Amino acid sequence: MLKTIRLQNGVRVVMEPMEAVRSIAFGIWIQNGSRNELPEENGMSHFIEHMLFKGTKQRSASDIAEEMDALGGQINAYTTKEYTCYYTKVLDLHFEKALDVMSDMLLNSAFLEEEVEKERNVILEEIRMYDDAAEEVVHDALQDQILRESSLGMPILGTEKSIASFTGKSLLAYLEKNYHTENTVLSVAGHFDCAEMEKLLNNYLGQWKREASYMPHDTQAEYHTALVSVPKDIEQVHLTVAFPGFPREHEAKYAQAVFQTAFGGGMSSALFRTVREEHGLTYSIYSYTTGFRETGMLVICASMHPEQAKEVCTLIGQVVAKTKEVPFSEKTIGIVKQQMMSNFLMGRESTSNCMTSAGAAMLLRNQVEPAESVMRKMEAVDTASVFAVGEQLLDVSKASLCIVGNTGHLKPEELLARIQSPKE
Repeated sequence: MLKTIRLQNGVRVVMEPMEAVRSIAFGIWIQNGSRNELPEENGMSHFIEHMLFKGTKQRSASDIAEEMDALGGQINAYTTKEYTCYYTKVLDLHFEKALDVMSDMLLNSAFLEEEVEKERNVILEEIRMYDDAAEEVVHDALQDQILRESSLGMPILGTEKSIASFTGKSLLAYLEKNYHTENTVLSVAGHFDCAEMEKLLNNYLGQWKREASYMPHDTQAEYHTALVSVPKDIEQVHLTVAFPGFPREHEAKYAQAVFQTAFGGGMSSALFRTVREEHGLTYSIYSYTTGFRETGMLVICASMHPEQAKEVCTLIGQVVAKTKEVPFSEKTIGIVKQQMMSNFLMGRESTSNCMTSAGAAMLLRNQVEPAESVMRKMEAVDTASVFAVGEQLLDVSKASLCIVGNTGHLKPEELLARIQSPKE
């Protein structure tokens, strides 16, 4: 049973005790990512994520790593456009030691200039690594252009130019401004007593305070159509096609999830069957949805030989057109719903999954929807609601496209035209 509380300093906590396990998964969630940055700050959120592992006033970076390794636990972090998460998973008997390390990282990180210089080079290598990965570039390049008129369109990692200017002092100032009790959530799932856990969390994190009030950088994003071509000397071309999607909390989000899965979310999806199974033109083709507070998108992704790109786009256009004309069958919708509900329930057997879903929900929505409610809403999705969602999402007049690879004779506008007006 989920329990939500606030620490003495007001930090929100969501706890889910699980009697049948021996582990505890714990996450510190900060509602701060690249969307909170000014252009000159671009990449600071991600840089700070790295720096919290580089030593505190009483622990070196190697101390942090060795202490967590000695517990047999996991510790890591990641940054998105909207939040940063620091997380660990350990056996229940080691949890307090892990909490001691993580709270020290959050509250007492040193931001030594020599560590900033070393980590700056690490992040430059990370940027270069992603630039070399066409399958990453094709997603990021299109999304950044679609959201180009807001901070959501800035890269999470920052740019070589922006991160060159960061110092330990400037990073620490950004942290003190944006890591606040008001935009922090603690999430914990596993084998523990709620009263004892509340006491522990208050002991280690309940006294944390900021003198200044929390003043988030407010940005408003909206979808803009985009055509992007990124030349890269590789064997395949990677293609993404995006349509305007729903904001994160849209009333039709469950119908959208079912539609997306039936449309391109698996091996039995319409896109996979048509483009790969029937025509053998790609190894990989799939779709996914991304939702933010005020906007979202449905994205199709495929990779193929450059000579097959035009035909693949024609087939994508045919699948889009058919999906808008002919509803998925009740059998298909039933199979998809069963698949999704099974995955959801099996995922709840993992302490890490429970901690992650509850932490993100509390951070972004200020509430965690009970599993029973999720199941009811998923069960209520029917063929008509899925068809209505598809009609709304697949607006080819607002489609965007990105292609990465040996683009040569391939022009984004011509590929998009094949999707918008496919020939039989």
